[in-house]
Amino acid sequence: MEVEVETTAGRVRGRVKAGVASFFGVPYAAAPAGSLRFALPRSPLPWQGARDAHEPGANAPQRVKGMPGLDVAALIGSGWQPGDDYLALNVWTPAEHRGALPVMVFIHGGGFVVGSKDAPVQDGSAFARDGVVCIAINYRMGVDGFLPIPGVPTNLGLRDMIAALEWVRGNAAAFGGDPANVTVFGESAGAMAIADLITSPLAKGLFRRAIVQSGHGRMTRDIGVAQRLVRKLAKLLKITPDEAGFRSVEPSERLLDAVETVSLPKTRLDLRDAEGHEPVFGISRFVPVHGDDVLPLKPLDALQAGAGAEIDLLIGTNAQEMNLYFIPTGVRETIGRLLATYVFHRVHPRARKLLKAYGMGRKGVKPGHAFTDAAHDLVFRWPARRFAEEHRGRTHMYEFEWRSPLFAKSGSGGLGAAHAMELPFVFDTLAAVTGPEGLCGEAPPQELADRVHRIWVDFARDGTLPWPEFTREQRHVYQLARGEAIEEAPFPIAPFLP
Repeated sequence: MEVEVETTAGRVRGRVKAGVASFFGVPYAAAPAGSLRFALPRSPLPWQGARDAHEPGANAPQRVKGMPGLDVAALIGSGWQPGDDYLALNVWTPAEHRGALPVMVFIHGGGFVVGSKDAPVQDGSAFARDGVVCIAINYRMGVDGFLPIPGVPTNLGLRDMIAALEWVRGNAAAFGGDPANVTVFGESAGAMAIADLITSPLAKGLFRRAIVQSGHGRMTRDIGVAQRLVRKLAKLLKITPDEAGFRSVEPSERLLDAVETVSLPKTRLDLRDAEGHEPVFGISRFVPVHGDDVLPLKPLDALQAGAGAEIDLLIGTNAQEMNLYFIPTGVRETIGRLLATYVFHRVHPRARKLLKAYGMGRKGVKPGHAFTDAAHDLVFRWPARRFAEEHRGRTHMYEFEWRSPLFAKSGSGGLGAAHAMELPFVFDTLAAVTGPEGLCGEAPPQELADRVHRIWVDFARDGTLPWPEFTREQRHVYQLARGEAIEEAPFPIAPFLP
């Protein structure tokens, strides 16, 4: 069965299945091509008649690489689907509704260089089934979205997200949603972006609540530091390091080759700040910058000044975040002490002392285990808690600690509570990640998905959560698999991060 909805740009035609109406590939901004490639997002051109919204459509230029033994397509999609009109979104809503439903807007992860609104794990049907209008968006990534090219507006990817939220404010009611009750949620890079938007004056008033899954506000760079990446890429591409130079290289395999080359660990590129920290820890070269009208201040400094105090915040991490990168590759079991120290030295000025705090050099502690445990806290877990500490509004903290058995036969003990592991439980999409190469292994617990999904729905509906707030003094952290809150002590990494 088909259904039509009138949006501000024209009518869209979706499909109804099992009580859920879905609309795919709905433009929220004009195609970022030609003269608009490096321009601020603009309203989509209106159309006549009803536009089919049956297929996902294009996404941002990207190159997805696999991981041995893991189906990554379920998590981030199958890669680049070419086409200009990719500033678009998907909507899932109850086929029968009376209006004024809570709205949830999902921002995907992928290191600001890969991912899309269409990854199977983030299908929004379960949210619609439970009375929520769920929306997932694309945005500009990599060179076009997060490279501060002289002459080009900064943070175009974040500006796209803001434009999508403005579209939601103007169109949510047409799909049965309440534009005054919007929760924005995201994972990894999407969560980092949300943490930034909480503090952005340009996003003020566009959402009421935020859920930050495995993210925080520390992964931004000073514009001057980030422009080292501009010059490096320009040199690789043999172009001038400015708007004219990058306009001369269309989104193409050649451009993706350069992005891939500059992202390699062996590529010589110093992106440390004045204090000797690399805030992204080498995970991605492309991240938002601070010091413009989108992020006038570093996000933590903005929080301290009261930014985002009106937003209810649910923020959390997974217990073993970096296992996603270190278990399939074998790094956790094979890296030696010298290499582990060298890797940390590239991103932190006190690498040796930091690793010692996690057992490096201690009898019976493998170097790779100390390295991985420190990385969990350095990259994700402690910065998320620091964001929670500085947020002046209502703040709740969670930890996802269920452990996937995938890779257990490798002798590593399994993938564990790795990065992205909470996603299929949040979306209630375990079927997408179950199997011999599925993120969750062969038999993930449906009852945990039921509980986690319900927590997200209840928070979006009216802010309800079943545990006390998190503060610097009372550090209540709700363990999702355990189903109760604990009082959490500061981590060993605490003295090593601002």
